Amino acid sequence: MEGNARLTGTAGAVIFVLLAIEGVTIPFVQRLLSAHVFLGMLLVPIVALKIASTVYRFARYYRGGNDYSAKGPPPLVLRLAGPLVIASTIAVFATGIAAIAVGRSSRWILQAHKASFIVWFGVMVVHVLGHILETPALAVADWRMRQGSKLDGTAIRRALVVGTLAAGLVLAVLSLGWIDTWRHASRHG
Repeated sequence: MEGNARLTGTAGAVIFVLLAIEGVTIPFVQRLLSAHVFLGMLLVPIVALKIASTVYRFARYYRGGNDYSAKGPPPLVLRLAGPLVIASTIAVFATGIAAIAVGRSSRWILQAHKASFIVWFGVMVVHVLGHILETPALAVADWRMRQGSKLDGTAIRRALVVGTLAAGLVLAVLSLGWIDTWRHASRHG
């Protein structure tokens, strides 16, 4: 249970930092479209990892896993927001990727991306505030070099985080070519 909490916390902290950088591109998205898409694609695998670790905890709790049941459920507000966080996160990323895939010719996808972002932002504020106190300690626990901070599976959790960031970097670099194709098609379409 503690290992899953650390993985979720680390992924959440990485996502928070990357989303803060991504947020800077939003007011200037026309000029910073490549950076916006690059960061979005970089985020895809780490977001998938965090969703997986969260769903794992949810499943273990509701299936009666001893450690998970003993800790108890998250506060009611977070339990209610959780499914909305996951659904809106998937919507934001899916519509963003779809917008790149189809180009500017499908304005409704861009509108869906903007609308899903608005919903996502609202539920994400609740989510972040609900976890703001415990996340920093969880996020760094597997990365400290102090004696006693190691927990079984530390190397695996580190590898998962580094591996998902590496996969995201590959996706992000590939996306730069997609942006050029999208811009070219938009000018000549």
